[in-house]
Amino acid sequence: MDFNLSEEQLMIQQAARDFAQTELLPGVIERDEHSKFPTEQVKKLAELGFLGMVVSPEYGGAGLDNLSYVLALVELAKVDASAAVIMSVNNSLVCAGMEKYCNEEQKQKYLVPLAKGEVLGAFCLSEPEAGSDATSQKTTAIDKGDYYLLNGTKNWITNGSSASTYLVIAQTDIEKGHKGINAFIVEKGWAGFDIGPKEKKMGIRGSDTHSLMFNDVKVPKENRIGADGFGFQFAMQVLNGGRIGISAQALGIATGAYDLALAYSQQRKAFGKEIFKHQAIAFKLADMATQIMAAKMLCYKAATEKDAGQDITQSGAMAKLYASQTAMDVTIEAVQIHGGNGYVSEYHVERMMRDAKITQIYEGTSEIQKIVISRTLVS
Repeated sequence: MDFNLSEEQLMIQQAARDFAQTELLPGVIERDEHSKFPTEQVKKLAELGFLGMVVSPEYGGAGLDNLSYVLALVELAKVDASAAVIMSVNNSLVCAGMEKYCNEEQKQKYLVPLAKGEVLGAFCLSEPEAGSDATSQKTTAIDKGDYYLLNGTKNWITNGSSASTYLVIAQTDIEKGHKGINAFIVEKGWAGFDIGPKEKKMGIRGSDTHSLMFNDVKVPKENRIGADGFGFQFAMQVLNGGRIGISAQALGIATGAYDLALAYSQQRKAFGKEIFKHQAIAFKLADMATQIMAAKMLCYKAATEKDAGQDITQSGAMAKLYASQTAMDVTIEAVQIHGGNGYVSEYHVERMMRDAKITQIYEGTSEIQKIVISRTLVS
């Protein structure tokens, strides 16, 4: 598989790298400390076309390939994982699913402003008693003729308060099991739709994560995505694509931490020489670089297969599983290489270690990825 990047892909990568250094880096520590949403930075991401990268220009997107999307996302995550996940959710979980499965009227009304970055979107699957298990939905959408009556709670929703458009997965017929699940487009401000307080999180503090409450929210029939009972399949397909975004975020966190650790090891001296000249540190850096390269290849492979229209169930899960473990391993070692300095915020790596953990949790925990992978091995 050829991973030689095209001139256009290299330009996109460089543009994202420049943006991360000039726009994200200056305030990243403050945003983390105060759990501040990067409002101005997200607006500039929209201006660059990064919030609808893989959406066709017909619907307001940049019309780029998934590998270009991965390259850009990695560069953002090297510096600010919170900004990266905002971009990832809007692209992978919202825009991509809407372009593939929504009808033309829905695309014109909702997808176009999302792809242009005029508004943000959120994907609402997780619940208090159902994380990534879409078959255990307690949120209900009862068919009332020309509308559905939506009731329930969604938890841990990224872009929870900053979004304007929400893709909500709900059960319409419990007797049908997963075949009775539907996906709906819900707008902020509808009667009965309330947003809970912002979650206080260990990492990715710059992104806004909230619980959403639906109390007799009237959802027009035309806001259902696909045929009746399509919601489970919609959620599974969206999550498959979303794993590529999370693997790219994890890869970016790991790469950013490694770059800082490598640079620090060449500056810091101990026992009369730079610490990278000590075998104990040199071997850590070698292991970190090797893991990152392997994660990169898995991530690029999944993105390339998606561009080719292939089934990415296995490759996406493998990329997400390995890249998220790499992010944890590398950031822990980056803190260790920094020693006491690694434990304070100004050196960035302690934040990266906290941010890395979430990549093992959202879009399905590492254990769920192993279930997905193992099923593909015998299917």
